[in-house]
Amino acid sequence: MTFQQPSYFLFLPVTAAIYLKLPRRAQASFLLAASALFYGLNLHSSYVSALAGAAQTQALFRCGLSVALVIGLALFVWHMALRISKAEQPKKHRLLTGAVAALLVTLAVFKYYNLSPLPSLLQGTVLEKLPFPLGISFFTFTAIGYLVDVARGDCQAETSLINTSAFLYFFGTVTSGPICRGGRILPQLRAEHRFDETRTVNSLRLFAVGLFQKVAIADVLALVVNQVFSENMATYGGPMLLLALVMYTFQLYFDFAGYSNMARATGMLMGIDLPENFKTPFFATNFSGFWSRWHISLSSWLQDYLFMTLAWADVSKTPLVGKQLAKKWEHFPVELCVFLVFTFSGIWHGNTMLFFVWGLLQACYRIGEELLHRRFGKPKKKGVPKHIVWGKRAVVFVLWNFSMLFFRIGSGPNTGAFSECGTYLSGVLHGWSPVRFATELWSAIAAGFYDKPIMQLAWLGFVAVGLFLGFYLDWQQFFHFKGKSADIVLAGQKRSVKWILYYALVICILAGLILQNGGFGGGQSFSYANF
Repeated sequence: MTFQQPSYFLFLPVTAAIYLKLPRRAQASFLLAASALFYGLNLHSSYVSALAGAAQTQALFRCGLSVALVIGLALFVWHMALRISKAEQPKKHRLLTGAVAALLVTLAVFKYYNLSPLPSLLQGTVLEKLPFPLGISFFTFTAIGYLVDVARGDCQAETSLINTSAFLYFFGTVTSGPICRGGRILPQLRAEHRFDETRTVNSLRLFAVGLFQKVAIADVLALVVNQVFSENMATYGGPMLLLALVMYTFQLYFDFAGYSNMARATGMLMGIDLPENFKTPFFATNFSGFWSRWHISLSSWLQDYLFMTLAWADVSKTPLVGKQLAKKWEHFPVELCVFLVFTFSGIWHGNTMLFFVWGLLQACYRIGEELLHRRFGKPKKKGVPKHIVWGKRAVVFVLWNFSMLFFRIGSGPNTGAFSECGTYLSGVLHGWSPVRFATELWSAIAAGFYDKPIMQLAWLGFVAVGLFLGFYLDWQQFFHFKGKSADIVLAGQKRSVKWILYYALVICILAGLILQNGGFGGGQSFSYANF
C-alpha cells in the first residue's frame, strides 16, 4: 500500500478519523498500531504476495527478519536515549559513539550484505539474500539524529517506548522520509490533536498537489524514460538520449516532491507538522542553493550531524594519523569536509560505484563553487541582470542533469554497470537527425505507453500540460509566495484561477492513473523507497 493507491485513500481518512476522536493518552498508541499495520502490509506486498512454495517460505523469513529488526531498533534507540540523557561526560560521548556506530553498522549490513561473498557461501539457505527493510535508511538517520540531539541537550529523551516508536516509524514518513527531528515531532506526539477544518482543507490541498506530481507527471514520464534507459539504449540517438535524461530529472523531482507533499499532508491531517523536503530547487543559481532546496531533510541532516561534526573536530584525535595532521591543521579543511559529506551521501543513496561517482560529482560542484567564491568573491544577491541569473540556473540544471545519468543507471536493472554510462555518453554524440529523433520519440511512446497514433499524441499533450501545471505552481511558490508551502500557494490564487487549478489537478490525477496500464493500480512505487 503506497500513498497513490486507492487502499491508502481509505486507510488514511479512517485512521485520521479514529485518531482524532481518541483520548490524548491513547492517540500515540493508536498511531503506532496504524503504522505497524501500514508497514506490515507493505512488507507483505514486497516480499510475500507474489510468491508460492519454498520461495514464499523464504520471503516470510525475510519479512519476519525485517519486523524483528524494526522492533529491536526501536528498543535500542529508546534505551540508549535514556542512558545518554542520564550519563555524565565523557561517558555520554562514549555511549553516543557506540550507539551511532551500531546503527550505522546495521544499516551497512543490510545495504551491502548482498554484495559481499557471504551470499554465495550460503547459497540455498534462507540467508542467501538478506531483505532490504523498507525505509531502513530513513529511520536509521532519524534515530541517529535523535540520539545526537539528546546528547547535545537539544532534545529531551522520550521516556515512552510507544512515543519513541511512533516517532521512528510513523506511517507517513517510514518508507521515504522526510527525515524528522525528535525535538520537533516528539512534543507533538505528546500533545492532544482534534479535528480542525482549516487544517483538514489545507492537508487535502497539499495531498492533491503531491498526488498530481506523482501520478500525472512522474509516473507518466517514467513510461518513456524506462523505455529509453533499457537494454536497447544503444539504439537511440543523441537527442533522444538527452531528452530522456532531462525527463528522468523531472520524473525523480516530481516523484519525490510528490511523495514528500503527500507525507506532509498525511501528518497535517492528524495535526502533526512534518518538515518540508523540497522548495523549487530548479530556481537555484548555485549548488549551495540547490541543496538547500532539494531533499532538504537529508541536506540539513548532513549539515548538522556530519559536516559540523567534521568541521569542528580536533584533528589531533584522528586515529593513527592524528599527530601528523595536527602539524598542518587544527580542524579539517572545509573542502575536505564537503568532499566527505557528499561522497557519504552518494554511498547512502546506493551500494554501487555509480552512486559513489554521483556523490563525487556533487562534491566537485560544491568545492568548485567555494573555490570560485574565494577567487572572485561571493556573487551579489541584488542588482544582477536577469540574463545572468537565468544563465546560472541553466548551468546548475545542466550539471545536475549530467550527475543524474549515474544516478539513473545506478538505479536501473544493470546497476553498477559503467559500460552503460559509456554507451550513453557515446550515443549522445551520434544520431543528430531531426527525422531520427522524431521517429525514436514516437517509437518510445508507442512501446512504453500505447501503439496508437491518437494515444501517442495524447501522451505528448498530457505531458506538456502536466509539466506546465507543475512548474506553474513552482513559479508561483518561488516568485510570488517566497517559498511558502504548496497548499498555501494553491489557496492563495485568485478565486477563478484557484478553481481552474482544482479541476485541472483532479482531471490530471484521474487521467494519470488511467494512463498507467489503463487502471487505478496506483502506478509505480516511489523512487526513494529503494534507498
